[in-house]
Amino acid sequence: MSSQIKVIRETRLDPNFPLSRHELIELVLLILDSLELSGDSFSIKLVDDREITRLNEKYMGCSGPTNILSFPARGESESGDSDIIVGDEGDLEQDSFVFIGELALSVDALSREAGLYGQPPVAHLARLLAHGILHLAGYDHSDVMYDLTDAAVDRVLLEYADARGRE
Repeated sequence: MSSQIKVIRETRLDPNFPLSRHELIELVLLILDSLELSGDSFSIKLVDDREITRLNEKYMGCSGPTNILSFPARGESESGDSDIIVGDEGDLEQDSFVFIGELALSVDALSREAGLYGQPPVAHLARLLAHGILHLAGYDHSDVMYDLTDAAVDRVLLEYADARGRE
């Protein structure tokens, strides 16, 4: 079963951002398959540090920027309104897919951290996305979550990055 991923660009992309919209979706589909979450649907908002700081403060109660935030879908409230926090994604075809929520990814943090940690941008992007997707799927920080994240990154490095001659 395939998945439906919606990419929403709300900022100018850093030239170091490693992927086009098509490549990003391809990468996400590989991560979902690696995590055995194929068939799930979610959106990814590409934002800058200013917007991720606003979201982090508003929804997490934390000050300053972060790299990725996960907003899991929690179904319908008693009033029938969606509990999704970020944006209106009503145009995702939810009939054949399980909508698991939304991610907000700071492209500023992605570029900054990849250099800071000495990681290839694609590897760091895969790590952030796998981590965020696992939160959408209901995982909390644990050894299991970290192992699944590492396995997804390893698969990306083997199957995705190598096939494109990227690190």
